[in-house]
Formats: sequence, C-alpha cells, structure tokens
Amino acid sequence: MTRTDEKLEPILAEVMRRNAGEAEFHQAMHEVLESLSRVIAKHPDYADDALIERMLATKGTSFDGKRAVVSGSGNVAIYTMEKIIASGGTIVVCSDSSGYVVDETGIDLDLVKEIKEVRRERIAEYARLKDTGSHYIEGGSIWDMPCNVAMPSATQNELTGKDAKTLVENGVIALGEGANMPSTREAVRLFQEAGVLFAPGKAANAGGVATSALEMQQNASRDSWTFEQTEERLATIMRDIYDRCADTTEEYGSPGDYVLGANIAGFMRVAEAMRALGVI
Repeated sequence: MTRTDEKLEPILAEVMRRNAGEAEFHQAMHEVLESLSRVIAKHPDYADDALIERMLATKGTSFDGKRAVVSGSGNVAIYTMEKIIASGGTIVVCSDSSGYVVDETGIDLDLVKEIKEVRRERIAEYARLKDTGSHYIEGGSIWDMPCNVAMPSATQNELTGKDAKTLVENGVIALGEGANMPSTREAVRLFQEAGVLFAPGKAANAGGVATSALEMQQNASRDSWTFEQTEERLATIMRDIYDRCADTTEEYGSPGDYVLGANIAGFMRVAEAMRALGVI
C-alpha cells in the first residue's frame, strides 16, 4: 500500500481478514490509513498507544453562475440542489436508478419534489410533465454531462475513474461527495491530480449527523428552534469542519488536500478524546 507507514500495514491486513468481501470498507480503510501515515510520522506516540461553499472561495469563486450536476433525487440530492440554487448555481441534471433528466434552463426543484416526495414516481416523469426544454436519458452516465460542479449524492462507488476522467476533460472545478464514498479510489486520485477541489464525504455530508446532534440538543434542553436558527447553527458547524480540514492540510504539508485533512482531523479529534477520557 503506497504512502502508508509500516506500522499501519498490519492494521489494514487484519481489517481485510476480518471483513473479507467488503470492498467498500477496504476502500475507506486504505484512504484513512494513507492519510494517517503522516500523523504517525509527526506523532509517533500515537502508534505506541495503538491509535491510529469555502473550497470554492479559496479559488476566488462561488456557486454563482455555475452549472451543477447532482446524482440522485432522494433527500440528500434534493436538498443539495436546494442549497446550490439558493447560492446562485444552476442544476442542469439530476437522476434516479433508472436514468437521468437534463434541463439546460435549470432543474425545476419544485417539480422534482412533487415527483419524488408526493407522487413517488420515477425521474422520467420530469421530462413528460415539464414538456419543453428538458429530456430524459435512460441508463447512461450522468457524469457525461459537462458541468462546473459535480455532487454525487446517490450511492457508493457510483463515480468511477472513467467518469472522473470525463468530468475533468469537461472542465469540472469542484466536487462534493453527498453520498457515502460515492467516488472510487481511482476517481479520487484523478480529481486530486487534476487539481479539482474535492470535498470527501466524511466532511461534505457531515451536515446530516450534525443536524441530528442539533435535534438532540433541542430535546435535551426542552427547547424549540426555528428553521432559521437551526440553519445558522448548522452553517457554523460546516464552516468549522472546513476550517479544521484546511488548517490540517497546511499543518501536514498538503494544502488543498481535503481528503487528507478530513482523515487526519477526524482521527486527531477521536484520539485526543480517547486519551482525555482515559480509554487508552
């Protein structure tokens, strides 16, 4: 395994032995351990203890005026689209497991919600109901569509190395993972080599878990917040996650590598909490 400290090799081997046949889990472990090799180099005591919208702003740009492709049309995809539209972006494609719909004038999100949340129908209905300006493509790859921003929000390993190559050739500048591990390892590598701003799922889709924590906080305090109050708190959490990832990439000598930043920042937080609680 490349770029991984020799002390971490036995851990990966044991994980693969205990979880044989779980390719997605192996992929996640490879990614995390490759990042943690830098932690081991900088903090060898961890090995001894047996522990193992901002992205765009860094390039002086934003969602405003950008073409975005969002895979899926479930909760994650729908509310990803809602945020992009609110930030000035235009969604030109969305999908479900049967195919995808293209609307160069901008996806009508209210119509998508009507089809998916009320009627419970396939995304193909969008083109029929919209009538003009859109068309449906059965099967195929949603990632063939040129875009500035890609948001894989459907399922794991949906975006392959071939898809990544196509997106890069078509000018994608940023990608945020909405689903859990939607990009294969090859795809991640190609995006990073091409200088695409890449937000890994463990950071980019942390908002769902964060919202659950905010709900627990309200319940514990017997309080009730407005939507705007919850939204403001969530925005603060997501900004903090970005700042931690970005600061970590600088600290470990890989500015802009948000995969490494998210892996190491998450590890350090858990490691220090375990030490503070006397778990190890």
